[in-house]
Amino acid sequence: MASGVTLGVYKLAGFDRSEIVLQEAGNGENGAVVRFAKGGNAGTPVDFTLAASMSTPMVVHIVATQKTNQRASRGRQVPDIFREFFGEGGGGSFRRRNQPSRSSGSGVIVSKDGYIVTNNHVIDNAREVDVILNNKKTYKATVIGTDPSTDLALVKINAKNLPSIVLGNSDNVKVGQWVLAVGNPFNLESTVTAGIVSAKGRNLNMLQRGQRGRISPIESFIQTDAAVNPGNSGGALINTKGELIGINTAIATPTGTFAGYSFAVPVNIVKKIIKDLVEFGTVQRAYLGVYFRELNGELAKQLKLDITEGTHIDSLVVGGSAEQSGVKKGDVIVDIEGKKIKGSSDLLEAIGRKRPGDKVRIKVSRNGKIKEVTIKLKNRDGNSDLVTKKKATSFRTLGAEFAELTDAEKQRYDISGGVKVSKMFAGTLRSMTDMQEGFIITEVNGKKVSSISDLKSALSSSNSSMVTLGGVYPNDPGQRYYAFKNK
Repeated sequence: MASGVTLGVYKLAGFDRSEIVLQEAGNGENGAVVRFAKGGNAGTPVDFTLAASMSTPMVVHIVATQKTNQRASRGRQVPDIFREFFGEGGGGSFRRRNQPSRSSGSGVIVSKDGYIVTNNHVIDNAREVDVILNNKKTYKATVIGTDPSTDLALVKINAKNLPSIVLGNSDNVKVGQWVLAVGNPFNLESTVTAGIVSAKGRNLNMLQRGQRGRISPIESFIQTDAAVNPGNSGGALINTKGELIGINTAIATPTGTFAGYSFAVPVNIVKKIIKDLVEFGTVQRAYLGVYFRELNGELAKQLKLDITEGTHIDSLVVGGSAEQSGVKKGDVIVDIEGKKIKGSSDLLEAIGRKRPGDKVRIKVSRNGKIKEVTIKLKNRDGNSDLVTKKKATSFRTLGAEFAELTDAEKQRYDISGGVKVSKMFAGTLRSMTDMQEGFIITEVNGKKVSSISDLKSALSSSNSSMVTLGGVYPNDPGQRYYAFKNK
């Protein structure tokens, strides 16, 4: 029977940004440190009680409530090989229009003031997110931001002096070392399972399919044989020191339950996503500007190359980072900043940790010789600018992120101005209206708006008990209106 990849898919956003203090491990090796009984077999671990007791207080239970509408239900029609990696409310069932549904998963406390990392699919499309701590206290969470490209999300609760996990170094993780998976499978809170790292750098091609090609996925999973089931999503993968080395995200299974292997996002990617979301509210994605294939023996023979590992550059983005730095079509990337690049997952992870404007040293094999090149990375728009809060403004209460229209968009949609709803998260718009991402707001209570400042002003000055937003959807004729209670 062919096995599929278990995948969950969900979304959210916005909170007041502040500096986040993360506890990171030192630069020492993160390999397994297992204690053995005196005189015992050195190949048999005695217990994992220390690591388990250290980590379970930092792993939380997350319950997300979605308002399912007709469009959202259609979005859950995924291929049969994909089974949703949710807890309660999963399984891809269809519900009546606007009937709330619930899903559950796990999360990891990464700062004492309430920041919690989880999977994007755990909270995607949620209108409310509840966090239940290990001591049974329950909090309403606000979503800081999401990143479908890595299937990560960051939420925050209003709490202080929380136990927070130490972030390890996934580069030091070794195949064969012992690890623990901590989470809430099947709503069984604070569950710990053990296994070993089976492989590193796994690319499952699940995020591309799950998001229907709308994202640039970064997949370089840590593969383990620790038992992970629905509800573990967003939970911790830790080493025997109790340090976080990954966020459990998916399982390979023909049934929807654990069948031998689970997959976690490496913590070094997690660190970068957390810092971006706190500082900017959105992820700063850097691009190398190449189209590539993973090299293997067959491709190497076809191309008459004398190496069989790396990523072969099939073509270059015109004006992209790589082209402007002297990289050529046919080069094989074999090293990035001292890290050997064996395949596409290694390349995606290495670049995924960078921001636009960062410089990276890469080594390429060209005509049998190794050449080192320094590349200044760009963003998707072809420059080195970071996406600032001004460019991607979040309104926390509304539960949406807004962007001003470019001149090209105004011309394309044949409108003089407006504000685009670029992302929607838990908040008023999702809970009280059927608005969808992409809606362009052109008026508030009949008053024309052309910019984010216009929108803020109109909302703050409204004295009506109801707010009515008017606007259009791109390529969908007709004015639409959404009304909600003015809090």
